[in-house]
Amino acid sequence: MKSAVKLMSLLFLAFFTLSACSKDDDPTDNDLFVGTYEGDISYANFSDPESNVENGPGKVTVTKLGGDNYSFSFDRDIPGLDNITMTKGDNNTIFFNEDEIGAITISESTLSLSILRDGQNWIADANR
Repeated sequence: MKSAVKLMSLLFLAFFTLSACSKDDDPTDNDLFVGTYEGDISYANFSDPESNVENGPGKVTVTKLGGDNYSFSFDRDIPGLDNITMTKGDNNTIFFNEDEIGAITISESTLSLSILRDGQNWIADANR
């Protein structure tokens, strides 16, 4: 009888562990995508072309500001993107409104970003 209880306990523990480690977790559900990505980044400012940054290697750091708002900080003297709203469960975000247009696809290991806001364009294709 004790063997059966031990076996059932081990099976329950194994089932619980495997179900908690799902490979198809949406990264935005548990903030797995918050961190630093490295890859090709660029920036264009249509009203100040001297501040443009050509496409090349760089880093993008993603941080959660609170609620559904996130910040994308770039190196190479590229200004950051703040207050990007991403709804929980939505790791493919497309923006179409009067202030901005663009798309973000993000996962635990990849970031693809192209945003046009206020005459400025940010582009990133990065991994971690």
